[in-house]
Amino acid sequence: MKILYLSKFKRGYRKLPKKVKNKAEEKEKIFRKDPFDKRLQTHKLHGRLNDYMAFSIGYDYRIIFDFKNGNKNIVRFYLVGKHDDLY
Repeated sequence: MKILYLSKFKRGYRKLPKKVKNKAEEKEKIFRKDPFDKRLQTHKLHGRLNDYMAFSIGYDYRIIFDFKNGNKNIVRFYLVGKHDDLY
């Protein structure tokens, strides 16, 4: 699986606390093996983000992504941050 990290994601990632970055890296390893692993709580988004999906990093944080052109082998990470800040 190839993951494309978009610039907005990179900026958000740099701002995360060290502890959350470490947790995000652990979750990404799980994601690479199975994007729908139950530990990730992967779900489809609604409203203005209805074209995207998200998975949880922890209680407060998540990563918003999509599969490029429906291809399950190429993923674009769009945003990362606190759940309420991403809407």
